[in-house]
Amino acid sequence: MRRLISSGSAFEREIGYSRAVVDGDMVFVSGTTGFDYRTMTISDDVAEQADQCMRNIEQALAEAGSRLADVVRVRYILPNVADFEPCWPVLRRYFGEIRPAATMIAAGLIDPRVKIEIEVTARTSIKDAYPVNKKK
Repeated sequence: MRRLISSGSAFEREIGYSRAVVDGDMVFVSGTTGFDYRTMTISDDVAEQADQCMRNIEQALAEAGSRLADVVRVRYILPNVADFEPCWPVLRRYFGEIRPAATMIAAGLIDPRVKIEIEVTARTSIKDAYPVNKKK
């Protein structure tokens, strides 16, 4: 079963993509920026952008029946490598205990105001999806 999740961002309509796609028990969240989609504003501070990215991702995951604890892969994309370290405390707050597989990529982004974009892959709520291995 495939289901599309939208944030309501004009970018999704203009470009032709979804904030997230649920396919079976997997959730694929598109590269997410630090825009506050309600006001279409973005901070100049990279750490504040990272925090807003994560709030946007949390909202998409919740709509998809998932949560940050279900994230298995994260990709960080930044145009300026030096901007990554200031984001670490924010990212650690969200992923410090979850510790998904992660990649940081330096690349140009669509809007010069955007200093970080974050993409995640998650499972849908998996608390009972895996049997507990018991030793005999």
